[in-house]
Amino acid sequence: MNAGLRVDTSRYKNIAVVGLGLIGASCAARIRQFDESIRVFGVDTDEVTLVKAVQNGWVTGASLPDGEAFESFVRNECELVILATPATAARAYFEQLVSWGYSGIITDTASTKARICSDAADVLPDISRFIPGHPMAGSEVNGIEGARVDLFEGAHWIVCPNEDTPADDYLALHELLTGMGARVISLPREDHDRAIAIVSHVPHFVASSLVELAANHADDQKALFRLCAGGFKDSTRIAAGSPELWAGIAFDNKKALHDGLVEMSQIIARFIAALEHDDRAELTALLDHSAKIRRSIPKKWLPDSENLLEVRIPMENRKGMVAEVTTIASKVGCNIQSIEIDHLTSSAAVLDMILTDEGDIGRLSIELLNAGFRVSLLPLSVKE
Repeated sequence: MNAGLRVDTSRYKNIAVVGLGLIGASCAARIRQFDESIRVFGVDTDEVTLVKAVQNGWVTGASLPDGEAFESFVRNECELVILATPATAARAYFEQLVSWGYSGIITDTASTKARICSDAADVLPDISRFIPGHPMAGSEVNGIEGARVDLFEGAHWIVCPNEDTPADDYLALHELLTGMGARVISLPREDHDRAIAIVSHVPHFVASSLVELAANHADDQKALFRLCAGGFKDSTRIAAGSPELWAGIAFDNKKALHDGLVEMSQIIARFIAALEHDDRAELTALLDHSAKIRRSIPKKWLPDSENLLEVRIPMENRKGMVAEVTTIASKVGCNIQSIEIDHLTSSAAVLDMILTDEGDIGRLSIELLNAGFRVSLLPLSVKE
């Protein structure tokens, strides 16, 4: 456990986690690890899963979705609901929460956003109480059996606020997620599915295709798989994920996934054409371009957390300011380690962000200035 991380216990004392699979159970476990005073109520359709979550100490109470204990918790205590269910299941829970008079914050962990955001808009009386989320973490082991407390350590967790999201609600959720070890990225919800198709969904189907390719050339004893080196193992690990889950994701994000796979086939076709035409220079150029991009990623995206930067932006009467600023920061590759509103006087406040040293700080300044914000940037050294 990283002792430098913490959960914001001032805001969320009572949290319901709906769906105790890999992601939901890991969320519950992580929160309870940091602060056992937080009540985490677990909900799942499988009674064996509920028993295991209670026995592990990951939840303080648990019930089936229609359980009286769940209703009582929502009506009387709950401040945050984390929907760790497939996007297709969310609407029924939105309706249930509304029928119980729930007025707290709802977030989710679904890997697609179009459907769940549409359902939330249809069902919830106040859409600003829903802040979509998506942790970029997983395992080839499905269900609660794959859950672990460090699943989100260093993982990106996408949050999709918009102009209706209250600043305090976003800040509290940001603090909770970074306290769980995640690296929060803000992304407009309308851009989410297209971006995730490229970096998550297409790679899964490419991995499955590689396994199919190897299987087509393996004999009855599967001897070919004995020759699989690290590259094959690393590239195909994710193909062991739940077929039912990934089929659901695929059809939830059908167009973006389809377009990404078509583009991938066009890229592969360029390699095929270079081979067919014995064009060594073209093949080398294609490989060199990819290699240079891949080699640049560790340097650009793995930060030195010893060098921090403080960004201060005077708060204005501007709707959606927090969502706008955090989205700009994410767009230029900056990771917000912490974010808060510093109230200087009763009528003046400053949005205070601490950034790690990744991303393009110069471009961040330009983008913020172009958007009409006043900005000050100061180096901040980590104190022992």
